[in-house]
Amino acid sequence: MWAYSPLSGEGAKKHGGRFNRPGSAALYTSLDITTAWMEAQQGFPFKSQPMTLVAYRVDCGEIADLTDPQTLAMLNYTQENLACAWEEMAWQKRQPPTWAIADQLQAQGFVGIKVRSFAPGCADNNHNLVLWRWAGDVSHTIQVIDDFDRLPKTMASWRI
Repeated sequence: MWAYSPLSGEGAKKHGGRFNRPGSAALYTSLDITTAWMEAQQGFPFKSQPMTLVAYRVDCGEIADLTDPQTLAMLNYTQENLACAWEEMAWQKRQPPTWAIADQLQAQGFVGIKVRSFAPGCADNNHNLVLWRWAGDVSHTIQVIDDFDRLPKTMASWRI
């Protein structure tokens, strides 16, 4: 739905996500096409639906690597914290630990995280890049790769 604005972070802002609470924008990306596919499908038992995959050119510093066990230990996080049932907790009005992790890392100056995907079927080598700040200065830039100008330009492209 957000293909017309692939740098907005608005979908995550509207609904919240594993590493951002509702009202806080985030850009969720995967580091390979297989992980992107698994994230989009989320293990649902239905036939795959049409989707738009977008490639990005990323140049961001201050990324916390939560795939590194030493980084996790230094920050006092565990894989269990990261893999929490965040949607259920949020629905029950309980704060998922991943939201607290995101808040803490942002307060420490990190603009995003590299993290294992927890989508059904993903393994330790399936990684995502989640960004909380991705525009505004030279050290945080993301460019959509759309050399042939194929992405839709307005919401009117989608039947709602």
